[in-house]
Amino acid sequence: MPEGRQVTARVAGLGVVLPERVLTNADFERMVDTSDAWIVARTGIRERHVVGTEESLATLAVTAGGRALADAGVEPEAVDLLILATATPEQPIPATAAIIQPQLGVRNAVCFDLSAACSGFLYALNVARQFIAAGEAATAMVIGAETLSRYTDYTDRATCILFGDGAVAVVLQRAPAGEGILETAWHTDGSYSDFISMPGGGSKYPPNVKRHIDERLPFIKMRGNETFKVAVRALTDVSQEVLEKAGMGVEAVDLFVPHQANKRIIDAVAERIGLPPEKVFVNLERVGNTSAASIPLALADARNAGLLRRGDLVLAAAFGGGLTWAAMLIRW
Repeated sequence: MPEGRQVTARVAGLGVVLPERVLTNADFERMVDTSDAWIVARTGIRERHVVGTEESLATLAVTAGGRALADAGVEPEAVDLLILATATPEQPIPATAAIIQPQLGVRNAVCFDLSAACSGFLYALNVARQFIAAGEAATAMVIGAETLSRYTDYTDRATCILFGDGAVAVVLQRAPAGEGILETAWHTDGSYSDFISMPGGGSKYPPNVKRHIDERLPFIKMRGNETFKVAVRALTDVSQEVLEKAGMGVEAVDLFVPHQANKRIIDAVAERIGLPPEKVFVNLERVGNTSAASIPLALADARNAGLLRRGDLVLAAAFGGGLTWAAMLIRW
């Protein structure tokens, strides 16, 4: 904890929503040239939730936000700040946070989106913490939500098996130093920006050009082998960095909650930082990679499973497009 910091933020409530529709590995065996054994061996994923025709990013975010308010026992009017972390917004303009504000009833909140891909939730938590610490907000809501299935190329067997949809919201409130969010480390290196990308749909390759659709540009693309190597190194380094900033050793960590992208990445990082399997939470088997929703979904599942208790020290770490990576220490 930096010297002089008197106020931080703590998680006061959690709200989760996953679409009802589920895509299993058996479904992908009928769609592309792959197999359940191949997918599990390389990723650890067995199923993922995807939105239906009547669902969208906004519907997921509103449901998750309402559940978080109820869990925290907080009235919507008390929320001063709403940050939505997503790489798959409802539409380019306006920010999805503004679109969902009336439905959530958070009429007093400043609302904006934050885009940092899979690191987005930890980025947004740190931004919200700084607002609270500076006295600019007393109660904040951070939502990590994605509808990655809408941007997935289901003819590309290397990427289509990875992604799922979902949304998780947290309510943050002021807390004294030593509670809640203790320390954060975050980084960006744009020289790797083509490792995970969706080239089409923006001003360079606008969606109104048929050739861009035909060339599959408005879909997620990934350089898998290169990304794997950078992810392991970056997640290891940032986890060690945040522990050093807090003046703590890895033995103090009660639970490690990594971004749920690939089981092999999680195992490699845990081994490198010296955490045994029983201290590592993994739920990607049933949800896949949900990007900005990944970390909060894992936190919610760990809490519901009784593996995350008040006073526990949580190390969360994420890695995503940008490339971005971040780690956070939280006293639950």
